[in-house]
Amino acid sequence: MSPLNRRDFLKTTIAAGAVASVGTLPLQAARRTATDIVTLGNSGMKVTRLAFGTGSNNGHVQAALGQKEFSRLIAYAYDHGIRFFETAEAYMTPAMLGEALKPYPRDSYQLMNKVTTDSGVDPQKRFDEMRRISQTEYFDIMLLHWQHTGDWMEDTKTWQEGMLQAQSQQIIKTRGASVHGLPALRLVPGNKFLEVAMIRMNHNGTRMDGTVPDGPEPGNVPEVVAHVKQVKSEGMGVISMKLCGDGTFSRHEDRQAAMRFAFKNAGIDCATVGFKSTQEIDEAIDNMNLALA
Repeated sequence: MSPLNRRDFLKTTIAAGAVASVGTLPLQAARRTATDIVTLGNSGMKVTRLAFGTGSNNGHVQAALGQKEFSRLIAYAYDHGIRFFETAEAYMTPAMLGEALKPYPRDSYQLMNKVTTDSGVDPQKRFDEMRRISQTEYFDIMLLHWQHTGDWMEDTKTWQEGMLQAQSQQIIKTRGASVHGLPALRLVPGNKFLEVAMIRMNHNGTRMDGTVPDGPEPGNVPEVVAHVKQVKSEGMGVISMKLCGDGTFSRHEDRQAAMRFAFKNAGIDCATVGFKSTQEIDEAIDNMNLALA
């Protein structure tokens, strides 16, 4: 065999160098998706970016499906990568959700519940009853539900103490609150009790936080976004709701815009959306993937 001429030698050398250099090129960042697992601030709690919400019209929308259809919808969401499910004591759905999640290993998904902070109640007995209804030994996240006044931190001291006790017993893994209205939201930045906060978010202030809790006027979007960014800088996890304007966004472009705004502008960690059909699940996954692109 004749020796390589200079031209062939150079071709061979360049080709080999090109192959060798592939390993030194910076890898392209993996594309973020709705079903990625993310960590909520410093809490250590890991959830999918998209959560299945069961509180549309206080859960009446989901309850109207009946257990069989609702369980089918939960199975569809699970099979499509959603591993974060949320309900509330005040909704129609905790027992239905518990039944729907029975086929799945408990450590394969995260369950969030929200407790009604009424007075004269033993928090531990309430948490035990909530566990019984949900057919679970523990809740991954428990929120103080619907905090809407400027003195809610003072008013819920008994519940805060109860939540801390339940955490020490591993009945609750992560603690937080859902807030409605600017007076309540303004107590979230700098809050040492909260590990996560559930905050309403969309692009035009529909059913978002204003001076009057759940009032008719649009929410103050810039102030809400500022609070979200502040608490995130403090290490608090942020879960957002009302990305579909509490079901009022009938236009697809509004639902897309809300999702894009929540992640791109406000920088939330994850979002919960209420579903009543497989088509809505598919759309929310697509909208979130687009917002994260």
